[in-house]
Amino acid sequence: MKSFFKIYSENIVLLLILFITFLVYVYVNISDFKLIINKAVGSSFLSKNKLNESCLDCHQQFEGFSDYHHPKLIGCTGCHLGNKHQQEKEKAHHGMVLIPGNLKDAKNTCGKCHKDQLSKIESSLMTTNSGLVAVNKFVFGEAGTPNDSYHINNINFTPAEKHLRDLCANCHLGTEKKDLGPIHQKSRGGGCNACHLNYTRKSADELQVYQSSNKKKLPKTHPEVNLQIKNEHCFGCHSRSSRIATSYEGWSETLLKQHEVIHKKDFRILEDQRVFAKQSPDVHHQKGMLCIDCHSSHEVMGDGKTYIHQEDAVSVQCTDCHFTDLPKTITINQLDAESAKIAALRKYDLKDKKIVVKSKSGQALINTYLDEKNKPFMISKSDGKIHPLTKPASSCIKDKAHSNLSCSGCHTSWASKCIGCHNQYDKNDQMGFDLLDQKYVKGQWVEYVHEFSVSEPSLGVRVINGKKEIKPAVPGMIMTIDKGSYQNKPGTEVVFHRLFAPNAPHTISKNGRSCVSCHLNPYVLGYGSGKLVLNKKGKFQLQNSYALNEFDQLPEDAWIPFLSNLDSKKTYSTRTNFRPFNLSEQQNILKVGACLTCHQPDDKTMKQSLTVGIDALMLKKSNYCIIPNFKK
Repeated sequence: MKSFFKIYSENIVLLLILFITFLVYVYVNISDFKLIINKAVGSSFLSKNKLNESCLDCHQQFEGFSDYHHPKLIGCTGCHLGNKHQQEKEKAHHGMVLIPGNLKDAKNTCGKCHKDQLSKIESSLMTTNSGLVAVNKFVFGEAGTPNDSYHINNINFTPAEKHLRDLCANCHLGTEKKDLGPIHQKSRGGGCNACHLNYTRKSADELQVYQSSNKKKLPKTHPEVNLQIKNEHCFGCHSRSSRIATSYEGWSETLLKQHEVIHKKDFRILEDQRVFAKQSPDVHHQKGMLCIDCHSSHEVMGDGKTYIHQEDAVSVQCTDCHFTDLPKTITINQLDAESAKIAALRKYDLKDKKIVVKSKSGQALINTYLDEKNKPFMISKSDGKIHPLTKPASSCIKDKAHSNLSCSGCHTSWASKCIGCHNQYDKNDQMGFDLLDQKYVKGQWVEYVHEFSVSEPSLGVRVINGKKEIKPAVPGMIMTIDKGSYQNKPGTEVVFHRLFAPNAPHTISKNGRSCVSCHLNPYVLGYGSGKLVLNKKGKFQLQNSYALNEFDQLPEDAWIPFLSNLDSKKTYSTRTNFRPFNLSEQQNILKVGACLTCHQPDDKTMKQSLTVGIDALMLKKSNYCIIPNFKK
């Protein structure tokens, strides 16, 4: 009998211990426990207990949420606002934000948790469009410099500002996302949604059912708000203007119509019906890299500093990943708060890793590190794949003659160019659309493009603090503007510009361009496409592909006159620190070109020129050599 009571009491104690352990577990994991209960008893249990929100009485969405935006942590009204204590639909929805994250309401939605990021975004170029406004006002003659600061939301209705409203002003983060659904090719702006909104196939399908059911069948799967930023998020805006997004994937814009290519290979029709032709993609795209593998949050969302132009805000450089000497690194404990949070959310194992920092800004590249043997690697943000990083080729390292040539100046395979653009105001257009105010208006600027084409880019000189860097250049504005048409006096004041712009085409190839493609290519030097011929008297002759423009008598796609000094009073670029080659630089380039009419790029003589210079070699010329004669 005693043994019975002993066993019984021991079991009671064991049961009590198990019960107390269970209570502790429930207490510690209460929200997860309630999620389990919710599957059995419905969302009203949660709304009355953990969340105390009436939202889930109707919206039983417990799928699709990203980990840190789950209602069990932040509720529904944390993002959507509204009145969480009301049961009636109209009262509960009072003050609700259907699509949170637009900049107009971000302070009360996303910005409540992400205050620092919101502050940076509001001053970033993707929000202000300052450089875009500045250049446009400059070419219209409404500003004396392209370097003034503006905000796209503050423009009015001058000819230049109306031009922006009609053709450009919806490609900024302040444009409001008004429709439910995923980001697509025609998406513009949307604030935080522009990068962070993601629909799964299931959430998209359920949204379609909801909309087709006259909004009666509510979705159960919520779209995610997370760090899975794909190239599609960038595509809507960056497939316009310099067309970086399309170029990166290997597509160039044409003037063809949809019906002309509908059954043809090597063409792509975008959602806005523009037709693109197949070209070689960027080598980084071929490797599966995303835009954000290079362009970190500090660049994309801003770093709190004010920049004049896009290239000023970009801090990542090719040599940050492709280096010869070991770069500066930091440890995970030295990361700034934003980078540390992103690394944690992405679940990067950076313990004992030496994280590479960008040489220009000192900001961390959290997906790039050195291992214990100082070998560099990059973590792909798309799939977590580890990519070993390569050093520059030996020809890049040993070549002293091209020390001022940027990596992209040599490794860009092609760039888009647009010429013969004409802008005229049509006051009778009944379907004009103000992209800033998002409404139909009467009258708008119309842009007529003569030609889209593709070639190796021209090269120009960017000067910063007295240091020269040779970079790709594209014809940003070979165009006419009929300013008189805005005053209903077409043809009375027509402005012509021949301005090139510095550009990063994002069409990088593993192999650099050939020596001949620079030193004997008239387009590279700014003379326009065609052919350079060296006669026996040492005179270069130019055979252009395009006719002369009526305004300045230069070939249509040219930047500067053939072998001429630059006019100090003339504007050549959309940037004050970027210019074409001056006469001395043109002559030095063509001296090498003259040698290349006979010598192969890899022969002994040409290799020597990379170290001792072309002038020293010309002193040793043979009787067969034709030395360029630049005397007129």
